[in-house]
Amino acid sequence: MTPDDHLLTEQGLTPQGAGRILLIACGALAHEILALKRANGWDHLDLQCLPANLHLWPDRIPAAVESAVRAHRAAYDEVFVVYADCGTGGLLQAKCAELGVGMVEGPHCYSFFEGNAAFAEKADAEFTAFYLTDFLVRQFDAFVWRPMGLNRHPELRDMYFGNYTKLVYQAQTNDPTLDAKARDCADRLGLAYERRFTGYGDLATTLGLVAGASGSA
Repeated sequence: MTPDDHLLTEQGLTPQGAGRILLIACGALAHEILALKRANGWDHLDLQCLPANLHLWPDRIPAAVESAVRAHRAAYDEVFVVYADCGTGGLLQAKCAELGVGMVEGPHCYSFFEGNAAFAEKADAEFTAFYLTDFLVRQFDAFVWRPMGLNRHPELRDMYFGNYTKLVYQAQTNDPTLDAKARDCADRLGLAYERRFTGYGDLATTLGLVAGASGSA
């Protein structure tokens, strides 16, 4: 257990003092948010992560976010939602507006890691690309291979991925182990491989603005 692991559980949230900000985030972003907190000394930010597998049922994300906001907002000066739209079709943005809390801009994490403007510029040329982040490389079997039934029916691969041409690994960190695993993911899917170092992209910029808003950063 790391010193920050307790921040990933509701029971571990113990805000103290003025200027506290709660980040309600997708569990797939936990490593990245904690890394940014450590690197920037954002000790006034607490983190509450929702299960990453909500992405398998994006229609459930707005209600889960609402529940977390309502459970904790009284204890914090500000609450910020670290999700993009993530397949909710605008419903999460509408829910955040209703609750009066901010959220990350963009359609999904692939976009804000790349940088929303840069991702949009590539959209027409990369509509046949399949993207993975550090989290999805680590959790490829749990979030891609098994949910799609490819562990039981590998013959479905071409049905699912026949229209894709390459796998783009958007690397948040320089980790040779993850790079090798991402290459293996591309091979298993029968796709060309491209590694693209994005770092934390717009996530870092956005959290920097949120952290600075309290005047405590």
